[in-house]
Amino acid sequence: MKFTIVGKNIEVTEGLRSAVEDKIGKLEKYFAEDTEVHVTLSVEKERQKIEVTIPVKGNIIRSEQVSSDMYVSIDLVEEIIERQLKKYKNKLIDKKQAASCFKQEFVEKDYLEDEEVQIIRTKKFDIKPMYPEDACVQMELLGHSFFVFCNAETDQVNVVYKRKGNTYGLIEPEN
Repeated sequence: MKFTIVGKNIEVTEGLRSAVEDKIGKLEKYFAEDTEVHVTLSVEKERQKIEVTIPVKGNIIRSEQVSSDMYVSIDLVEEIIERQLKKYKNKLIDKKQAASCFKQEFVEKDYLEDEEVQIIRTKKFDIKPMYPEDACVQMELLGHSFFVFCNAETDQVNVVYKRKGNTYGLIEPEN
């Protein structure tokens, strides 16, 4: 695995680099040797955050963990990614394409899926044109963490969502 480790508001010391490479390196048993792993370590007040992104053909495996100790965050993120890999193995690996990104043992081994992805409810609703700010207000009134709407400015379907720190995000389609 090839690591790219960067720090935001934190110096990436040899100890941190070693901890990341050792812990995330345990995932090497799943991936091909030339797999790239992008790691961002950051500190905001008391929050020690690690973000790990592993691009594989057609998919991105990603996890983000926050704790009061960077080494705890590193431990947590490795466990989450390993769980994701086992849970979604069959969906990640299309035998014709993405299998080359993973080691043969991982491709051939069957893992019990903890939970199948199941859609248990379908909702239909009228999408009314509105501005993103109005969509945020509507989302808050409904008590949801996201809201799908037709953007009155672009006439395209957009999504607003609630972010950490009581801020909002907007998802727009690319043209």
